[in-house]
Amino acid sequence: VDFMENFVEKNRKENSHLGNADFIQADVTQLQLPENSFDLIFSNWLLMYLSEEELHSLAIKLLSWLRPGGYLFFRESCFHQSGDCKRDFNPTHYRAPAHYNHLMTSVTVEGSGESGKHSYGFDMVLCKTVQTYIKMKKNQNQVCWLMQKVLRDTVQQHQGGFTTFQQFLDNQQYTRRGILRYEKMFGSGFVSTGGPSTTKEFVDLLNLSPGQKVLDVGCGIGGGDFYMAKNFGVEVLGMDLSGNMVEIAMERAVQEKLPSVQFEVSDATKRIFPEGSFDVVYSRDTILHISDKLELFRKFHSWLRPGGKLLISDYCCGEKPWTPAFQDYVNQRGYILYTPQRYGQFLEEAGFTKVRAEDRTAQFIQVIKDELKRAEEIQNEFIQEFSQEDYDAIVNGWTEKLQRCEAGDQQWGDKPMEVHC
Repeated sequence: VDFMENFVEKNRKENSHLGNADFIQADVTQLQLPENSFDLIFSNWLLMYLSEEELHSLAIKLLSWLRPGGYLFFRESCFHQSGDCKRDFNPTHYRAPAHYNHLMTSVTVEGSGESGKHSYGFDMVLCKTVQTYIKMKKNQNQVCWLMQKVLRDTVQQHQGGFTTFQQFLDNQQYTRRGILRYEKMFGSGFVSTGGPSTTKEFVDLLNLSPGQKVLDVGCGIGGGDFYMAKNFGVEVLGMDLSGNMVEIAMERAVQEKLPSVQFEVSDATKRIFPEGSFDVVYSRDTILHISDKLELFRKFHSWLRPGGKLLISDYCCGEKPWTPAFQDYVNQRGYILYTPQRYGQFLEEAGFTKVRAEDRTAQFIQVIKDELKRAEEIQNEFIQEFSQEDYDAIVNGWTEKLQRCEAGDQQWGDKPMEVHC
């Protein structure tokens, strides 16, 4: 399908002999097709020419045209114009990737099956920059998506009534403002415990060498990835389920001008890589969100090359029973926590050897105290950049985190140099 008749005619001339293609000249926003007609819909540089109303309407159509379990792939120019040519007329809407993420995952359609009526929606499988454009044209604004049509009424309802976990993250804990508040506390480029200091400490354990491939699961806004690429000459793929996190990381990547660092919005539990794709899998304070940790660790094991290394830090817990306050905190955040020792057992069950599961709660407590001291030192700057309410929320959050650790409920675990043999 294409709006331009001459394009359709040329396509027909070159490919009609194949016998398995139909060629339609039409405005896709006006096109009517039967529901559940396709297993895959592919679109290239289309949505960026549509108004918001047209985009929303077409998203519903695309969802309805796909069969359950079918996929939608599309690619668009984002952020701003790629070239520097002056144009008298430019109909393109250079949207942020997060805009497409939120719109596409919010639409639903009704469908009927053997067990009655169901609601369907898009789950994001992947959103990433197109590497060819980065390598050939230094253009980091070309972004592609892969989405899947799924049953929406069988998906777990998350806190606040959000139908996908990604919506919960981007609208609750990891709003853009919330992310920047975290960065102010942790240090420029970082949204995990200890910021640059713990990053340097943990990365040094990996003995990275130039040319190695690193997968960062839960990359946040990319500070650790830029650090590894700059200091060790490695290639890094950073993945995070939060569209807001990755959008900021992509913005920073343009400034850093490091083509060896790529980012994608994706769900690690659904992502597929060929066996032996990476030398290192690195993850900081992220896996607390994932329920089936054993299955995820099995994925990590398969993605690593022989001799590859896995390094994880994560929020952990003490032995139950927990205090009511800690139980409420875990429920509100949707965390799935285990003791550091149980983490180690999961990793061994997944096939890793030379596993070291360490309780670093004492270090965690000291880091929290240092960050609270820093917050006091930059109080006026923080309030000027955000607000008094934001400052109070951050300080209270850190203070409560300190109290949970000192009570023995919350722990911080580190699993360094878990080697895949």
